[in-house]
Order: sequence, then C-alpha cells, then structure tokens
Amino acid sequence: MALNEDMTVSQLKREITGALTEAVGAGEAAAMSREIIRHLLGYSPVKAVINGDRTVEPLTVRAAGDIVARVKDGEPLQYIVGTAPFMGMELKVTPAVLIPRPETAELVDIIGDAWKGRTGLRVLDIGTGSGCIAIALSRLLPFSTVTGLDVSADALDVARENDSRLGAKVTWRQADILTAAPQADTYDIIVSNPPYIADSERQTMDPRVYGHEPTGALFVPDSDPLKFYRAIAAYAATALSHGGALYFEINPLFVDSLRDLLTKAGFADIDILRDFRGNYRFAVCHR
Repeated sequence: MALNEDMTVSQLKREITGALTEAVGAGEAAAMSREIIRHLLGYSPVKAVINGDRTVEPLTVRAAGDIVARVKDGEPLQYIVGTAPFMGMELKVTPAVLIPRPETAELVDIIGDAWKGRTGLRVLDIGTGSGCIAIALSRLLPFSTVTGLDVSADALDVARENDSRLGAKVTWRQADILTAAPQADTYDIIVSNPPYIADSERQTMDPRVYGHEPTGALFVPDSDPLKFYRAIAAYAATALSHGGALYFEINPLFVDSLRDLLTKAGFADIDILRDFRGNYRFAVCHR
C-alpha cells in the first residue's frame, strides 16, 4: 500500500478502503477503514468526517500502511488493534480468545429479555473467553452474581482485564467443564458458547478464523461434535435451580441431535431459535 505522507483524514480513509477491498470485500473494507481511523486517531465515524480535511502525521500514515499489510496477509484486524466492539463495550482481545460475534450478542439479548426486572440472579458463563457474555450480562442483569469459567488461564487473564476496565465485578474461575463437578442448585442461568464447529467444516471456513483464533475454542471432532454440550447439560442438570434456564449458541448442523441430548438430560421447554441471518443458532431449555 503506497500512501502519501501528506494525506488528509478523508484521503487516508479512502486509501485504506481501496487497499482492503480486494482482500475482504467493499463492505468489510469500509468497516475496517473506520476502525483503523478510530484506532489510530481516536475519531468516531462522525468525527472523522468533521475532521476530514485535517492532515495526518506521517508516522500515523505509516502505521496505517502496516495495519493494512497485516490484514491483507490474513491477520484479523481485531487482534492487530487489540480490541473488539461488543454490545456497546470495547473489549480487549488477543489470540488467546475468540473475537466476539454479532450472534453472541443476540444470545445475550435473548437472556436479558427473558430475565429483565429480576434481581439477585446467579449466572454462569461456561467457556467465557474474553468475558464478553459474562460482562454484558452483569450489566444487563443488575444486582446479579455472575461467574465466568474457562479452562484457559490466558483467556481468563484477558477476561479479568476487561472486567477491571469496565467495572463489571464478575467472578472468574478456571476449570475444565469436561471434568468439573457441579454443586446442586447453584445457578439460575447457565449460558455457553462452546466449541461447536466440526473438524470437517474447517475447509469451508475463512482462514482468517482458523489460522488465528484459538482452535480449542472453535473445533470439535467429527466423531463427537456434541461433547461440550453433553458435559454442560450434565453439569447444568445438577447445578441449575428448579426453573433455571440453560442457553447455548449452537451449530445448525446438529439441531436434532442436540434436542435429543437435552431431552435425555431431563430438560423441558426446549426451543431452537434462529439468528439474524435465519440460521438455527440458539438453544434454550429449562430444568
């Protein structure tokens, strides 16, 4: 990317968008351009327009070129700039955690809508990663006790940093849900976005995802794609209070087998919900 070091904000934004369009498409390139401008200059989209005629420092222009080169090489922009937006928050992200997705925000909204007005709730987020779900729920469900659990110490370090900066006061716990022993009647809500992409699906995915995001948080073996759902359902069958709810983000390929699994685990009122793209993406059930 050849950039003139005397560029204005508007010119820099156009150059970034043009340089990235071939790699990621026009819409994504425009969104990335806005994020790069925000990261380097601290300008919101509106402020970038207002300050469009301002000259950008040469050092900043070179930094933009470096970011563009890394994106074109396949590195996710969120890891380059170190943050990702989620439900009005700016979260730290590193290659130790998944980049939060819009579908996961939908799951948080589903929970918030179902439990709004309730206080004193006990909430567990299994596989918390960056802490996006746990922190968002602590803000949506005031006066609740929220715990985020993950097997990865590195992921929990990221979650704790996000918690500290946002003042969410979540309790963080390191444990492997595949072996964790539940305590009875501990939580009113258990939520998880566990690994659910079958190994065989890897070849159809964007290499930006499987080449950089933590594979342990993404993939499950073709021989047992529901391994985490089985373990979490067994845990929740004991740990949930009576009338408590279990929420999952799911793989649309395994809807029928997941429904059977939850039924056999003793859950009732099993609902499979679609995401904004029309795909079956969420499971909700009650003890």
